[in-house]
Formats: sequence, C-alpha cells, structure tokens
Amino acid sequence: MNLLSKHQTRRRLLRGMPDADFLSTQVGQWFQSPQGEQVLQAEMAAIEPVLEKLFGYHILQVGFSEEHSLIDASPVGHKISFAAAYRPGSKNAVANIEELPLSSDSIDVVVLHHALDYAEDSHRLLREVTRVLRPGGHMLIFGYNPYSYWGVLKLFKRRITIPWRGRFISKGRVVDWLKLLDLQIDSVSYCLHFLPLKFSRLLKHAQSMEKFGNKIHSPVGGAYFIHCVKQVAPLTPMIPRWKPLRARGRVIPAAENIRVKIH
Repeated sequence: MNLLSKHQTRRRLLRGMPDADFLSTQVGQWFQSPQGEQVLQAEMAAIEPVLEKLFGYHILQVGFSEEHSLIDASPVGHKISFAAAYRPGSKNAVANIEELPLSSDSIDVVVLHHALDYAEDSHRLLREVTRVLRPGGHMLIFGYNPYSYWGVLKLFKRRITIPWRGRFISKGRVVDWLKLLDLQIDSVSYCLHFLPLKFSRLLKHAQSMEKFGNKIHSPVGGAYFIHCVKQVAPLTPMIPRWKPLRARGRVIPAAENIRVKIH
C-alpha cells in the first residue's frame, strides 16, 4: 500500500467508513439479502423508465457494488462501471471513483447508486462525476432519505452495518450541491415505501406497499431519486457594452491637421 492509499484509508476510518474494498464487499452482500433484493428491485423499477428515454455513447454507474447493475436496461451501448479492488473473475477496471480515469465532458449518462451515502468525500465525488458528464448530459442519483422510516430506524441501529452505515444525506442538501455545480433538476421522486424490517412476512408485501407509495406520490420513501441535467454553456459569446470614449474638446483629429503640398 502506497502513502496515498494509506492516507485515504486513514481518512475513511476517521469518517467512520472502512476502506473501499471492504465497503464494496459489505454493500454487495447486503444487496444479496432478502431486504437488499427488495431495495434493488424497487430502485430498478424507478430508474428503468427514465433510462429507456436517454441515449448517447457512454453511460457510467458509480457505486459500491459492481455486481449489481442498474444500467442494463439502458439503450446506451458502452456501459462503464469500476471496481474498488481487483477480484478474480471481475471484468471491471479498478479505479478510485473520486478520481475517475475518464476525460472531462465525455459521459452521456451518470448513475450514482447510493455513492454519495458511502463516499469518503461526498462533495469531491459529486464534483468528479460532474466533470466527466458532458454538457447536456443526464445524472441520476439514488440516496437514502433521512426523513423516512428508514431514517428514523437508522437512529437506533449500529452504524457498522449496511445500509445504516451510510450518511443518509437529505434530498434538499444534495439539490443545493447540484445547483452550485450548474446541474438543473429535472425531477425528484421517492421509492422504498415498505418498512425497513427484515421479517420475511413483511418483505412479502414490499411490492404492494411500493405500488401504493408510488400511486400517492409519498415523499417519505426510504430513498429519493433525483434526475438532473448538466447545463450547456451558451454558444453566443457575451459582448460587453463598452461606453464610447468622449473626445476632448481641445484635441484636433490628426487627419484634419495634415497639409499636403501639391506641386
């Protein structure tokens, strides 16, 4: 481990987050649990109708579970996802999602799958994904809603397990960050309307509760889904209105002061 990796690991521990590799393992295992499967199913139902309408050349998913993709339904041909560390059998390149090895303005669609909740530096991550998103490109963000049953239960849970380890950044705060980065909000919706409990009897009714919550547009779902667009720089240059210089009264134009001698 180099000095930079040690420094990043130390910062993660100070923020209450493990290293990215261990966190990725935790998140991936939770999405394979009965509760995590219901969460993933609800979020896929929310994002797929939006993805089907977005086109381009490159789509990027940023999160902490490379095994669980939300972008398979996208018509965009080139799908990109990075792994936190090398694992046998993985087809994804290894990269730090806060320092993406991608050119600026190169991605058409970016999906943040609870990435802000678990990132070492949420501000830095949001700036980085905004950098690689092309002007006019679309960003889709899932985040845990602190003003929900899930947020209330987080207060009573040990914060070393998933999903309670996440920050649960409020929708309002994320929207403020997006506006500062010139990202225009297109829509905001909510999902995870079922109770955040692991009882199998309750999880059997998760889909019906999800449908009811979506029908009444409940704002207290366990996760919010933000769709925003990166603003396009104006093509017409802004020409400053210079004030005309006033000629001094005693100054005679040079052209009027010339005498031409004709022979």
